[in-house]
Amino acid sequence: MELALAGLAHPLTRLPADAWQTVARGVVGAKGIAGLLASTEQENGLLKEENVEGATLRTFSSRVWLSELLPGIQPRTGMEVLDIPDPQVTGMTESGLPCAAVRYRYQSLQHLKDHVRQTIHGTLAINSYAVSILGRKVTRPLITHPVEFIFEDGADSFYALVVRDGITRLASAWAVLAGPDAESGKAADLVVESLFGDTPAEPADGVGLGERLAAHRQAHRNALTGEFQRATAEDDAERAVPIGQTFVVPADIAVGIEGHLERLLAPEDVFDDAMRSILASVHVEFKAWDTAAQNVEVATRALKRLIQIDDLEVPKEDLQVVYGMAVGRIGPEDLPKEYGDDRLPGTALWRGVQIVHGLTRPEVFGRLKDQAKIIKGGSRMSAKGFADMLGPILDRPWRNAKKAVSKQARNAWGNGGVLTGAVLTEWDPVLTDDFTKLVQPAVDGDLDARCTLAVAGGIALIADKLLTRNVGSSLMAAKEKGGVPFRADVHQVVEGLSAPGNELGLWTLALTANRFRHDALPENAQVLRQLIRRDRSHQEGTPYVHLKVDVTQPDRIARDEHGVPVRLLEWDVVWASDPQRAESVWKAQQVRQSPLPTLTALPAGLRAESDPEEAGASPATAEPPAIQSGDAVPAARRAEGFQRTLRNSLESAQYALDGLTDIDRTAGSWPPVMEAASFGDLRQTLLELQTDLENLRRNIQGDDSAPEDDDLV
Repeated sequence: MELALAGLAHPLTRLPADAWQTVARGVVGAKGIAGLLASTEQENGLLKEENVEGATLRTFSSRVWLSELLPGIQPRTGMEVLDIPDPQVTGMTESGLPCAAVRYRYQSLQHLKDHVRQTIHGTLAINSYAVSILGRKVTRPLITHPVEFIFEDGADSFYALVVRDGITRLASAWAVLAGPDAESGKAADLVVESLFGDTPAEPADGVGLGERLAAHRQAHRNALTGEFQRATAEDDAERAVPIGQTFVVPADIAVGIEGHLERLLAPEDVFDDAMRSILASVHVEFKAWDTAAQNVEVATRALKRLIQIDDLEVPKEDLQVVYGMAVGRIGPEDLPKEYGDDRLPGTALWRGVQIVHGLTRPEVFGRLKDQAKIIKGGSRMSAKGFADMLGPILDRPWRNAKKAVSKQARNAWGNGGVLTGAVLTEWDPVLTDDFTKLVQPAVDGDLDARCTLAVAGGIALIADKLLTRNVGSSLMAAKEKGGVPFRADVHQVVEGLSAPGNELGLWTLALTANRFRHDALPENAQVLRQLIRRDRSHQEGTPYVHLKVDVTQPDRIARDEHGVPVRLLEWDVVWASDPQRAESVWKAQQVRQSPLPTLTALPAGLRAESDPEEAGASPATAEPPAIQSGDAVPAARRAEGFQRTLRNSLESAQYALDGLTDIDRTAGSWPPVMEAASFGDLRQTLLELQTDLENLRRNIQGDDSAPEDDDLV
């Protein structure tokens, strides 16, 4: 193709030949762009330059066929649990210089299809510009670049254009094409069918996978063209307009990258870091990601840069393992192999301990903060700001199981987390599968044991919402509602718990760490009261609960007067961090709240309230509706039929709701199992049904008495 040849010949671009073929196939008016490139070989000409830290990115603008674009990795899902995991991303070089492309490594072609569907579905479940696109097309260019897709199962690799910014616009365009009544899932199915169809991954007649997929996409466009022409001829605007508004979209396509001499990154990392820098600036200045997504992006980019500093005193292999855990490439079960030590338990909690230790070592902490400040464009970063970045990285293994309290947990990390003064010094984790073995050494002042308990127990307390950020409304509130005896930042509480000689605090940390589970929330987590079904027969195993500590007992478990273990509350955690201070402020509070002397007689003019039943008016009753004459089937028989239908429908609804709840417990948190907009409609339907049922009951019973509690469960 002419465009591919012109691009390869241009001195300011750098893409493999197959990537240029993909660009040529995707753009509209490829010959015109080829002419412009050929006529400006010695200057920028058509190419736009954007300087980002460490590199100059070169792109050109064009219109692109919608069906030639694949959604890339969503940066905002960096703090989400994905049902379908992201691919591994690696950079590309040519003659030792960075290329304007990256490589996505999927397990199989089916993995790619599922990932594309998940991205489209999850994006539309959060937001859609379909109405705007239907009225005025996609107006802001999508940021795109070529990607080489490779597969672990040996399937042929191929190139395609991938959207890095503007995925919501891309997904919304497909939603318009799917039709006004299509739900997000249907739009996602349309994308997968249009891009891949039933194309098998196995070679066929010597034709590679990329060529067969390109032929399928071309056939899809041909079919849409025919459909558009028929709709236009038949004056069918309902179909012609969506096709016409989405057939092509504007895009900025990256085709060149030049690393600056002072860059820290290796050539293969320059382009991806440049793209992430552009995306971060767009989503800070224009439409910001939430804080957790920004923190993940900043922390992982800063760590990648830190690894490539030449004079770093820490072994780079250790930081590579930490980076792999941070981005999800290395799971907790891989810890013994990655660290070369079978004593290291392969658990989610120990993953957290290793990440905190690896990133807070004195020779890493300051330099990692410096890189994060450069990326964020700030002049300073406190220890709390650093801890805030750690929160959405550490909670990756339990994000789904504990998502009911994830917001509060991340707030606690923003309030200092487990970054005590001792943790920010030089120490080494003490490897153990029983944290209670570390209590006595910690009581005696062993720094390694103290810090291991502080980090492991602190992570567990924060994740299970038994330690939350410092807020005034919690002071002296009820214990059962998250009250605390005194106010202190989270890291100060952890510091007090892990102080030498604080046996109560150290046992609290140890027992909490021992009981911690990554796959559930404990029953005593401080969560809002929920409507709970009474049937718990499906639950098996020992309940997950954290218990209060009593250091005088042989098993260190506090029990009430009946011998029942007492559940741990945040009040107990804060109290254990400084028992002397807690007791002092508690006594002072009791003095302030001492009751006034009891009155022996009521003041004149006051009397007891009358019986409410005497003051109430008689309820109104309503005539039951008369049975219409001439019905072929007796009313009683018809009523029985409707009763069966109502009961069966409610049982089906409960079955569906149980199924959705089960998926929500076990699947990833992205995309959500139900779109947020659906809840309003479903809730309104349920309220209307409840109202109609209550009206029917009142008509039949002839009163307004409230139903028994058992009738509402």
